[in-house]
Amino acid sequence: MEQDIELIEEIAFGLILLASLVGIGVRRSRMPYTVGLVLVGLLLAVGILQFAPTYARRDVRELLVPQLILALLVPPLVFEAAFHIRWGELRANLRPIVIFAIPGVIATMLLVGAVVAWGTELSFPVALVFGALIAATDPVAVVALFRSMGVPKRLQVLLEGESLFNDGTAIVLYTLMLGLAAQATAGLEVRFDLLRVVAQFTLVAGGGILVGLLFSAAIARVISSIDDYLIEVTLTLVAAYGSYLLAEELGVSGVLAVVAAGLVSGNLGPRGMSPTTRLSLANFWELAAFLANSVVFLLIGLVINIEVLLANWQAILLAILAVLLARAVVIYLYAWWRPEIPNKFVHVVFWGGLRGAISLALALSITSGLHGEGTHLNEADAILIQSMAFGVVLFTILVQGMTMRRFIQRLRLSERSPVEEEYERRQARAVAAQASYEHIRGLRAEGLVSDHAWALMEGPMRRQIEARSDSVRELLRSDRTVEVAGLNNAYREALRAQRSTFQNLLASGVISEETFSYLVSEIDSALANDEINYGDLLLLRSKDKPPITRLVSAVVNEVDLEDTLNTLNILGIPTTRVSSSTSPGEAATTTLLMGIETLQEEDVIQAVLSCCSPPTPQPALGHLLPQLAGAEAVLVNSDIYVLPVERYEEL
Repeated sequence: MEQDIELIEEIAFGLILLASLVGIGVRRSRMPYTVGLVLVGLLLAVGILQFAPTYARRDVRELLVPQLILALLVPPLVFEAAFHIRWGELRANLRPIVIFAIPGVIATMLLVGAVVAWGTELSFPVALVFGALIAATDPVAVVALFRSMGVPKRLQVLLEGESLFNDGTAIVLYTLMLGLAAQATAGLEVRFDLLRVVAQFTLVAGGGILVGLLFSAAIARVISSIDDYLIEVTLTLVAAYGSYLLAEELGVSGVLAVVAAGLVSGNLGPRGMSPTTRLSLANFWELAAFLANSVVFLLIGLVINIEVLLANWQAILLAILAVLLARAVVIYLYAWWRPEIPNKFVHVVFWGGLRGAISLALALSITSGLHGEGTHLNEADAILIQSMAFGVVLFTILVQGMTMRRFIQRLRLSERSPVEEEYERRQARAVAAQASYEHIRGLRAEGLVSDHAWALMEGPMRRQIEARSDSVRELLRSDRTVEVAGLNNAYREALRAQRSTFQNLLASGVISEETFSYLVSEIDSALANDEINYGDLLLLRSKDKPPITRLVSAVVNEVDLEDTLNTLNILGIPTTRVSSSTSPGEAATTTLLMGIETLQEEDVIQAVLSCCSPPTPQPALGHLLPQLAGAEAVLVNSDIYVLPVERYEEL
């Protein structure tokens, strides 16, 4: 027992160290971080483990997984992803997410099972076990790439939302199919009672969601009554693991319980938290998800047996084709039936259906006793299923994950405009010119560059710095959005520098703990809530500012609301929200009202148009505005009205 604990300690330390080294290495390449982890894990499995001490050569799968993956690593991954999904975004995309996560998983299981049963020696009930365990998607590698490339938020929500809910669906189906397959393997008559299966599925899935909702709501209520960021962050950890353990103890879906807990904690919990707690919470879960992801993807490489994969390459190839076929049928059939997702998004959702931690854990659990005695398959079937699962996981991560960047670029889905890319290039040249000037000047001060050489170089280097700086300023003047983004980053860095200074003053004893808490809460509030008045910062409106002369009304989809408000806040435009009524089945909208000066009109209109999707259905308020304003109201498009203001007073 003591030796086991020491071995687990050594392996955990080694995995975290390797994750850090891989993270440093992949920064120099275009390779996704998770792909690098899998490759390193494969190299370890093939080489380094052969030279380890005897006691360390024990089967890593037996010691660490699948219990480690499902009970220890999956909860933080699922909770962190669900925590950052806003309910409005999820609600706007709920129909495709639910279709992909429930009927889509069932269809995938049946299609994959049918193809595998046709092309291998597995019976149909046993093939359905493979179809169920491989149906869960894990787009971690893809979503990380999305964030770095600036892919539209809706596409991220579609992939992450599907993955969150189909994990629980796949686990429930896997358990049911494993029981049927065990009956077939034992030579018993396989009895499939559809009503009983549907009832059991509803109980397990619905029960898991209910447990997560109730448990996390109770935790959120406790959090709202205290003001200690360490305890509050700890309680969210209790919500993640507690909901999973409680659900599993009650015999319902632990993964779906964590999904529900994450959604409640992310949408309700922060309302009762201070800004400092919200920042600490975000940092904590970002670290927890990073560590869990790192260990999971290293384990994927470690547990895959290359020799077994090569011995079953034909079955693996068939399984890969079956998974791709089933994914295509589900995604493109839905897109044909309900053409509400842009075609480019549909292609990415199809190719982004990677498999990962859940599929790996379920495949390994076939021979682990994780789902109880009497549910194991015979050894040959179990090995074949595991080989196909490992092969599919490896293919999706290495092939689909590695090609996703180019795929997105070819579809032109990145929201980074050519102007932003050109700004980065010009800014980098300007910084490099300044750095080279400072470097040569430092060498001259140390006597390593002669005065004569410095006299010849100083003038041209200064002129190069000025020319490159002018080039950056010219681009900033030509595109306001680039200037705003740069200002946003600079102002946030200034806030972080102030926070660091307060920490140094506290450590030096210059200020007390109470003063530190008060000052830091102001900084954290600005960072957490985007409470930055750029209008005042840039002195866009002086003390003798002209009165409000225009009232702008803009109807915005819920999915675009956050980006629109952030952009208007950056421009220093006060905004009032009015809920908009829509017809049943249509996307929810919000009407924004803004009082502005005449000179700000063009900037505000362009800001709204740049953030919003195509025109939305007109709410009741939009129809009334022309009547309220008379003939002088200007219709910019079907969503934006500009009304003149005859009289303006500040109270």
